[in-house]
Amino acid sequence: MPYIRVTVTDADLPTDVQRALAEGLTALAVSALGKSSARTIVHIDVVPAALYFVDAEPLTGGLDAHVEVSITLGTNSAAEKAAFIAGADQLLTDLLGPLARCGVALHELPPESYGYHGVTQFDYYRQAG
Repeated sequence: MPYIRVTVTDADLPTDVQRALAEGLTALAVSALGKSSARTIVHIDVVPAALYFVDAEPLTGGLDAHVEVSITLGTNSAAEKAAFIAGADQLLTDLLGPLARCGVALHELPPESYGYHGVTQFDYYRQAG
């Protein structure tokens, strides 16, 4: 059940690009991490560059993006996570062009501390098995 948050420094990011980001990151969660598309959430934050700071200075003269993904601890190998990070970087570059820093972070949460519809991942996997 990945929750994917994407921050993009383009307050006027076109709707079709936002949709392509959501579709691409969902597809990547399925292909690289083996996740269910039906349980994948993508949240896109578009922010003005003036509110995005690098080295304590507002970003100027370009775009940037940052992706943070919450996944259940122990459900993916290092190779799968590396594939997701590389794929997300490529997707962002393909859709947005050259980016200032383009970070991707995978946050692994213990299954008893992470849930969906009031059910922890621990209980979800126990019921599914």
